[in-house]
Amino acid sequence: MARVLFILGPTASGKSRLALELARQEDGEIVSADSMQVYRGMDIGTAKPTAAERRKVRHHLIDICRPSRLFSVADFYTRAVKAIRDIQSRNRLPIVVGGSGLYIRSLLQGLESTPASDPVLRKKIEKQCRSQGREFIWNKLKKLAPETARRVDPLNERRVTRALEIAILSARKSEKIRVRFPPLAEIGVETLVIGLNPKRENLYLKINERIDQMFRGGWLREARLLTRQRIARTARQALGYRHLWNWMKDGANKKNLAAVKDAIKRDTRHFAKRQWTWFRREKNVRWIDFDTDRSLQSCVSQIRNGLNSSLKGT
Repeated sequence: MARVLFILGPTASGKSRLALELARQEDGEIVSADSMQVYRGMDIGTAKPTAAERRKVRHHLIDICRPSRLFSVADFYTRAVKAIRDIQSRNRLPIVVGGSGLYIRSLLQGLESTPASDPVLRKKIEKQCRSQGREFIWNKLKKLAPETARRVDPLNERRVTRALEIAILSARKSEKIRVRFPPLAEIGVETLVIGLNPKRENLYLKINERIDQMFRGGWLREARLLTRQRIARTARQALGYRHLWNWMKDGANKKNLAAVKDAIKRDTRHFAKRQWTWFRREKNVRWIDFDTDRSLQSCVSQIRNGLNSSLKGT
């Protein structure tokens, strides 16, 4: 049976570093499961692998579309399965790496079909969100589709808006949403899912350090360059970028930049906490401690042993 390795965990937990070493030792290629790394030009703020890293190990689903284009979980699923098949056809190991929970879940549990977007309804919901606030549409979603509301991040305006649109359209059509895309297991792909579990206090320090490094590396200039083109609503939700774009829109007062940086750090820590909560709900995840107290090679050895015993059946 074909096999795929998943490496998941909160932002800044070391997923990419671990995946690169595993790919080197296991003759693998990386499939990115990051909802923002798909966009060209959004490099620093999404912590994309460097050009040197991408030369050493082939990466898929990075820099595949312009920020002006909408990119959905269905787009990801289709492209990810195609990439996995391509990697397997060359007798290499696909390693799916990322922190976008819905992307990961689509491959492991399948993807539900949804009604096509209704531009009139979507604009109406977006207008309500602007005039009455995100909490207003979140409360509407909870009343109309409480189960869906529990699965959607209430701070993610785009997903709350789309979830409410789907709930309204589904109620109008009085039809159940059917599974359209099967999980990998149903198409003959065996999976080993590794979750990284760093110490929270260490992770938060890494998040703060990473954001400081992003600013030193030119993130502000990158965000400013992106404002010269149209940004689709999916890309507009990018953590950190939206803070910077709002700051620029409000006049880009240098005195307020420190406060913006602090807000990005705070919201990124909150995001990491939500990722932890999401991934803890996933089934069949093998959690490993990957932190400053443990060497990279120790974790690599543990995962390689799991590959040998679980995926190779030895």
